[in-house]
Amino acid sequence: MTSRADHRTVPGVRTGIVGGCALTVLFAAGLLWAKWLPYAVKAITMASTHTWSGGAIFAKAGAPGASPSLSGAWRFSTAYFESVWPAAVVGLALAAGVDALMPKAWLLSALNRRTRLGQTIAGGVASLPSLMCTCCTAPVAVGLRRRGAGVAASLAYWVGNPVLNPAVLVFLFLVAPWQFGVTRLVVGVLLVVGASALVARLARPSASTETTTGIPWETTEPSRARDLPRRYLRSLGRFALIFVPEYVVVVFLVGALSGWLSDFSGLAATLGVATILVCAALGTLLVIPTGGEIPVVLALTATAPSIGSAGALLIALPALSLPSMIIVGRALSWRVTVAMAGAVALASVFSAVLLVLLW
Repeated sequence: MTSRADHRTVPGVRTGIVGGCALTVLFAAGLLWAKWLPYAVKAITMASTHTWSGGAIFAKAGAPGASPSLSGAWRFSTAYFESVWPAAVVGLALAAGVDALMPKAWLLSALNRRTRLGQTIAGGVASLPSLMCTCCTAPVAVGLRRRGAGVAASLAYWVGNPVLNPAVLVFLFLVAPWQFGVTRLVVGVLLVVGASALVARLARPSASTETTTGIPWETTEPSRARDLPRRYLRSLGRFALIFVPEYVVVVFLVGALSGWLSDFSGLAATLGVATILVCAALGTLLVIPTGGEIPVVLALTATAPSIGSAGALLIALPALSLPSMIIVGRALSWRVTVAMAGAVALASVFSAVLLVLLW
């Protein structure tokens, strides 16, 4: 016979429904404010102008090839955070919501399919509404992994947000030659679904959630709905305390080097075909806001020798960044994170080849 104490330790159905509804409201309200409405307005404007407003964010750090400097790092970081802060706030809020509000059984039912390929498809589909850049979605990927989502699903969600971002695909088809949109879509699906499944094979199945995150999070489920607000605020505080400082510091450091590392046109003139490999590697490390790759690749289309570089950066720039990799490294394991970076670089080279063939 089940005792009253046993009932108190088992999460009630009502608590799960309340938590799930709260997370749904948080998801819809946050993304409506930070992503859906602003991007809808932007798409309507582009549909009439067919031009991208603004230049590459790397120019804030100095002219292409400029030496690293603190002033350049400050200008870059200021411009970057002015662009992404709403999405960064929503990303942290959603990460805490996944960790504290969503019933674990629901999450596992949605994402943990029988095969890695099934997990990457589920994670990729789940990533589509968020429209986030790689850094803003990184805490959510950590939250998913912490709650028991498979490595394959977490990888697909993390990479799918920036690479398969429906808003950016619309922007590309509106302001760039059709080859860019097609290349992004084809290579993006292969990367999110295929490469993520392959990379996930490197994960150690015996690693516990606490070991992989490196953080002593709570492992119990809430038994009462009134516990949810306190649980959520505690989780939000942990995410902010752990991830915000390292995010800000690493973005500043990358910003200091961005002008020096972003002379993509100069690289094409100096290295020739090898530029594609360099762009694939550098693009995987540099950090940009959502859609920040578009002015970069449009500028490179002005000269035919740079089409391959544009194709590589079309994937490498949005897919990952050094700050994003540092945020998820403990949750996914450093081995898996580095392997995913390698997969992105290889996909970027394939993207360059495909774009050149379609051009």
